[in-house]
Amino acid sequence: MITYYFDISSPWTWLAFRRLQRMAAELNTRVDWKPILVGGVFNGVNPSVYEFRERGVPAKQAYLRKDLADWARHEGIRILFPPPIFPVNSVKAMRASLWLQRQDKLEPFAAAAFEAYWTHDQDISSETVLRGLCEQIGIDATTLLDGIAEPVIKAQLKTNTDALIARGGFGSPTFFVGDDDMYFGNDRLELVRDAVLSPRR
Repeated sequence: MITYYFDISSPWTWLAFRRLQRMAAELNTRVDWKPILVGGVFNGVNPSVYEFRERGVPAKQAYLRKDLADWARHEGIRILFPPPIFPVNSVKAMRASLWLQRQDKLEPFAAAAFEAYWTHDQDISSETVLRGLCEQIGIDATTLLDGIAEPVIKAQLKTNTDALIARGGFGSPTFFVGDDDMYFGNDRLELVRDAVLSPRR
């Protein structure tokens, strides 16, 4: 099994999300999807992310944009980076992802939310946008908005975020194969594949 910690507010996570879905189907491997708040991870163990955004090496920042554009072209999608609203408050979208796991709708919702934010510049913190996403995947929006206010959903999102930190994670996307074999980043999926096919003893 592959455990995937993710936050929709990361474009690299969208790339990995799409690729992981295909890989899991190909390998007939189950994915345990773990919505998190990556801002909570940054605040807890990786505040250097904020420093890089504000005062990072210009050449490295320029290459990051090129690299992301190359990956988007490779994947056949359009990624606006940075979008006008960046970073976005993804807490409602991530709670919605958690709540929709109960209905086996996490994957279609997350896919729609990634596209809404990164391709169509929609503010996924907006309840209006969330309602539109619900309509897109056939979920009653009022029920979902009530559901993401449940204390158990709020607590679970924090639990997932804290669990990633406790397991040594520092951002999104993060994968685990088995209990402690960790991989970080969209470009590590080939190593994840190798780990699934040849587990460490």
